[in-house]
Formats: sequence, structure tokens, C-alpha cells
Amino acid sequence: MKKTTPTNATRWRIKSDEIPFEYLAQENQFYQRLPQEAGIGYSNIFHLEEGLHYIETLYTPQRDFSVLSTIECNEPQIIITLGLNGSSRFSGLGQDLIFKPGHSAITAFTSSQGERQYEANNAIKQVRLVIRKKWLELNLGPTTFDPWFKQNRLQAISCQPISHQSLLIIKELLNRDISAAMQRVFMQGYVRLLLASELSQLNFNSAETRKHVNHKDSEIAVKARDILAEEFNHPPSIAELSKRVGTNQLKLKQLFHHYFNNTPYGLLFEIRMSQAYQLLKTTHCHVNIAADYVGYQHASNFSAAFTKHFGMSPKTVSKS
Repeated sequence: MKKTTPTNATRWRIKSDEIPFEYLAQENQFYQRLPQEAGIGYSNIFHLEEGLHYIETLYTPQRDFSVLSTIECNEPQIIITLGLNGSSRFSGLGQDLIFKPGHSAITAFTSSQGERQYEANNAIKQVRLVIRKKWLELNLGPTTFDPWFKQNRLQAISCQPISHQSLLIIKELLNRDISAAMQRVFMQGYVRLLLASELSQLNFNSAETRKHVNHKDSEIAVKARDILAEEFNHPPSIAELSKRVGTNQLKLKQLFHHYFNNTPYGLLFEIRMSQAYQLLKTTHCHVNIAADYVGYQHASNFSAAFTKHFGMSPKTVSKS
């Protein structure tokens, strides 16, 4: 049965400033819990630097609801929304933006009025970066982002698959296990890496930075990447992978180059090395076990590839 889109009469609404929050001074963090009327979940909001915020949102809505917001900023800002699970929608003043899983969306605005919509039983996991213009100018150049701020209204700059590098950085941020005293420094470093990873995919050499997005192509690229991430130890061939995602080998290679700046085998290699590093670091297992885990038949070949990639042997990582 086709799902019925919630109407204004059926959707529960709350203003953003009506959601209570708790300030945790030691972590320089705001904690907002989703109202019980809407479901289960929370947002963690970290003030990392003047003009740079990092937000983690995990919601499990039990009803269709919207968060209404009116934002008037003293200076322009951009928001990078990285969808990990579930989808949400922002609707307001003629704009209708969809934040999809596996995709990174960049928006820019000085003022914004509308509502962020969530659907019942659609679990949401999103990471957002909020960056003000002065921070961008100070760290990345005074005129680089001028084309993004020509209008006060909300503008959609880009929407593209999240890079594998960004996914690895997000994993470190979400799974952080570090003392409160070092948390801010840790997060500043990783959030800067994440920001660089996302912005590096855009073209700043031309006046027009918006990228045409073929949504069908981006879905194919994300699906193929996810298959490699899930089946890294026994991956399909390029021919098999192309067939599974509904394209041909040449087109698949072109999509990987466009969205991930890599080849399918190159991305598979990065996934394998990352998985091996995490296994060695957390379990201190023997090199042979790590090699077999990521699909290498010969431990010597694995060790050589690992050492070349990380600049240290797998045995060194296992013993650390």
C-alpha cells in the first residue's frame, strides 16, 4: 500500500525554541531531547570554535512531526547535512529540500523560515556542520564562498554521495572514546577533516559552484559503494557489481571517478585497509587473522599493502 503523505491536519508540530535543552559546560555541548509526543531521540550540539558547530541527531519518530524554525543570522552561514540513516525534508518559502541517506547536502543562507519534517517509524541518523562566513573566510580564503551568499534566502548548493573518507571520519566522531578534557581538541581535528573532505569535492575554480546532480546516478554510486563496504572480504567482480546496481562496467567506473574520485577496486582497497586497522587496533589479533578477515589469501601480501598504505606494519598497530 502506498504511504499517504501527512497533511497539515495530521502532522504534529513544535517550534525549535520550545524543545528544551541542557548545557554541559565541561564538554561545551548542548543536549536536546526529542519531546515524548514525537518519539525517541536527541541532538548533541557542540560549539567547537567561534563560527563552527557540529551536531549529531538521532531520532526514532513515533508519529509524523515537524520542527518549525525562523532563523535570522548576523552573518551568512552554510550547513552541511550528512545523512546516515533515514530521510527528512525541509519545507519553507518555496524551498523543498530532501536530506537522503548516504548523501551530503550543502545549503547556504542568512535567514531561513520553514519546517524540518520527519515521518513516523523512519529512524534518522544525521550529522551536521554549521559554519559561519567569517570562519570560512578566516580559514579558507576571503572570497572563495562569495557566490554562495549573494542572496539572503536559503540556497541549495550541492547534493552528492558521502565520500568513503567522510564516512570513516564520521565513524570516529560517533564512536569517540576520549576523556572530557580532550574531547574538544579531538572533535575540532576530526570536524575540520570532515569539512575538508566534503568541500574538496566541490569546484571553487569557477564562479558557479553548484553541481548538477543526476539523482539516479548518485543512487547507483551509493548502492555500489555500500555493497563493497558490506562484502569487502568476498567482493563481487566489477561485472557482477555493475549488474547488481543496474549499469554497465564503464558507467560504473565513471560514476566512482565522479563521486568518489576513485576506482571501484581503489575504494575497495581503502575499505579493506580501514577494516583491518580497526580490527588490529581493537582486538590486537594476529596479522594472519586480519589478512583473512579482509579477504587476503596471503598474509605477506596483506602486510606489504598495509605497510605501504599506513606507513607502519600491521604488527606495530596490533601491539600498540
